[in-house]
Amino acid sequence: MTKIFVRDGFIDRYKGTRLIFPPTLRIISKLLPLDFPYHKNGKMSEGHFAYWELFPSIDHVNPVARAGDDNEENWVCCSMLTNSIKSNWTLEQLGWDLLPSGNFSEWDGLMPWYIDQVDRDRSLLENPYLRTWHRVAVQVMKHNAR
Repeated sequence: MTKIFVRDGFIDRYKGTRLIFPPTLRIISKLLPLDFPYHKNGKMSEGHFAYWELFPSIDHVNPVARAGDDNEENWVCCSMLTNSIKSNWTLEQLGWDLLPSGNFSEWDGLMPWYIDQVDRDRSLLENPYLRTWHRVAVQVMKHNAR
């Protein structure tokens, strides 16, 4: 997923809005639990709605349910909200366009900020979710530095 998020520059390819690296949102919730609550199942009434607007997901441009391929050429980054709205509809049915990828060097989804926060507070790595994302983020950043 991170590879696609970076490829698309953390941009919702249907709306053009900026998205945030998933564990970055979790750290913000940890720092501001009352103002920015997290719910493990994404329950809108208990978690902050920004999770739906800013959390990147992968969507199939041509839905698999409509014979679309399940491969990178058919995957794009979009918000959880946009992905939910699009569902199994085609872009043509919705009257939507596929927007160009963003540029990771212009908007990085706060991924480097996340790495920095974990490097400052290694106890965050006790959380398996944050630990997995940290490992992936460090690998991606090393790969992009080449």
